[in-house]
Amino acid sequence: MTAHVLVIDDDALVRDSIAAYLSDCDYQVSVANAAQAGIEALQESQVDAVVCDLKMPGMTGLELLKRVKAESPSLPVIVVSGAGVMDDVVQALRLGADDYLVKPILDLEVLYHSLQKALQRAHLEEENRAYRQYLEKTNTELKRGLDELRNDQLAGRQAQLRMLPEELDFGDIRCRHSVTPSLLLSGDFLDYFELDDDRLVFYIADVSGHGASSAFVTVLLKNLTYRLKRNFRRGSSDDVIHPAKVLERVNSELHASELDKHLTMFYGVACLKTNSLVYSVGGHFPMPLLLTNTGASYLEGRAMPVGLFREARYQEHAIELPTNFSLLMFSDGILEIMKESTLNEKEEALLALVLESNGNIDRIATALGVSDAQEVPDDIAMLSIARGSL
Repeated sequence: MTAHVLVIDDDALVRDSIAAYLSDCDYQVSVANAAQAGIEALQESQVDAVVCDLKMPGMTGLELLKRVKAESPSLPVIVVSGAGVMDDVVQALRLGADDYLVKPILDLEVLYHSLQKALQRAHLEEENRAYRQYLEKTNTELKRGLDELRNDQLAGRQAQLRMLPEELDFGDIRCRHSVTPSLLLSGDFLDYFELDDDRLVFYIADVSGHGASSAFVTVLLKNLTYRLKRNFRRGSSDDVIHPAKVLERVNSELHASELDKHLTMFYGVACLKTNSLVYSVGGHFPMPLLLTNTGASYLEGRAMPVGLFREARYQEHAIELPTNFSLLMFSDGILEIMKESTLNEKEEALLALVLESNGNIDRIATALGVSDAQEVPDDIAMLSIARGSL
């Protein structure tokens, strides 16, 4: 689009020659023979630049410049002055004039280049201003979106916390847990519940990834185990007491959900009548630790994670539970915060920490510096199933 230039000069010869030259340079040109007339012209039409004489009767060019810059700070103004008024030129530059030319202008191409430079500067400033406004608007919208997302995640976090079990005393067995998320929503999950008068079901799971999609899998897991428990009590299915079948059901539902998620999981059923534990492992690491009066050791068992392969099958393991024991289960986030350098060293250190803490997960958390206020690199879940005194 052709730039519109306003030429203000009381000297008709100078004014008309500048206007004619700029017209030849494809500018749209308006003229005014006095500063007040120039002000009126600026109010009546959109002007892209002003060429203004400093010495005019009535309102001077400096007074005009002050008014122009007060109302339109970015409007380019080029002042024209006689050789003997350099103090006015300096004042004009301080007031915001883009350039000055000394009368008589022998080569009007100098004016053309000065005008081009001023218009380019104004154009860049306008682009920068528009970009800043765009960024401010975008940042405001982004902040609003982030606030909404955070509120949604806080609501999701509360829902997820409500899904976690309350501390449970089942006969003489005590169930305690701790979950520390790396984000508001956790991919770690655990649960335990009484199945009947003799059996306690418990599990710990670590979903791949973080955030909402991983947290959604924990909802799926909670829903599945609830359905299995309900079916058992209705007498329609006893899958819930068979750990391998449960892992296979979780594997099947994960594939059906098409969430592209997998998890590691340890699922166990403790029977008070027989003092036995039946469990199955789906790639969970570290393995649970069994602490007794004679020491502590990792349980046996290895298998692929749940949700990776449709036809995955899982094995069941059975052990006898001593009179006094503490079974400690951790998600792999616990290993992330341990200072040891190798995996074997971390496992040995965790074993020593379980012995030193006597199986108390609060002491373990304190020893590792885990708290709700601390940022952790990965979700950390801890579950304790204990009986008697060690």
